[in-house]
Amino acid sequence: MQVVTQTLLSLGVDQDKEINESQLVLLDIKEDDRSKWRELSLDKQLSDARAELFVLLNGVDDKALQEKVISNYKALQKFRKDENTNEVVVEQTSKSANVTIYCDGGCTPNPGEAGSGVAVYRDNKLSELWYGLYEEMGTNNTAELGALYESLLLAQKELENASTVEIKCDSMYSINCIKTWAISWEKKGWTKKGGEIKNLEIIKLAYHLYNSIKKDVKLSHIKGHAGFEGNELADRMTMYTIQEKSKSFLKYDKKIVVEDILKMRAG
Repeated sequence: MQVVTQTLLSLGVDQDKEINESQLVLLDIKEDDRSKWRELSLDKQLSDARAELFVLLNGVDDKALQEKVISNYKALQKFRKDENTNEVVVEQTSKSANVTIYCDGGCTPNPGEAGSGVAVYRDNKLSELWYGLYEEMGTNNTAELGALYESLLLAQKELENASTVEIKCDSMYSINCIKTWAISWEKKGWTKKGGEIKNLEIIKLAYHLYNSIKKDVKLSHIKGHAGFEGNELADRMTMYTIQEKSKSFLKYDKKIVVEDILKMRAG
């Protein structure tokens, strides 16, 4: 891990240049906060891979070129792993885990108080629960998109440990936004026929992050409230968010007893 310092930021962005969109995503900074990205980035912790990519993207303004740099870097990382001895490869494989991330967003009423939740499984065993992104006046869609974006961030970190990752989302709206509709919207300068694109900021963040990892992450739809434990736990975390009014996205730090959590308020 790397602590973000002024020196690192200077390596990634020349003094007279603007930070590019992919670098904002690497630093987990929203577009609306672009003007104060330096102060928001300082003292954050970045993985070695994200820090290296941040520097490699210095001066790369074209979005297609940014994606090419990211793709080439990932290919190089894979090549390095493949070049290791069989003994090392076996050791790395034994440490990896199959990861499934369930995400959900809830709102009561709609629009109204909203929150997001995530459940992470490693090798089919519940490992972590996450909650947050409270909005006093949100919608189901903003909460679902927020949950999906946080799941993509978690997936990106899991990939750094050579895990196989699948995200299961019960919102077809969110999936379509970043897998299908955003392709056309981006080509048209982030516009569409018939009016504004709602929730554009979070859609752009999720879309660009998804494009950077989509070759290694499976994003699929799962029916909500259909008895899937991971989906139900993510749902309970959305309501826990509303209860706690947590705007930050946090790991659930209480003892995880699945039966008790499932008895919590459902969305």
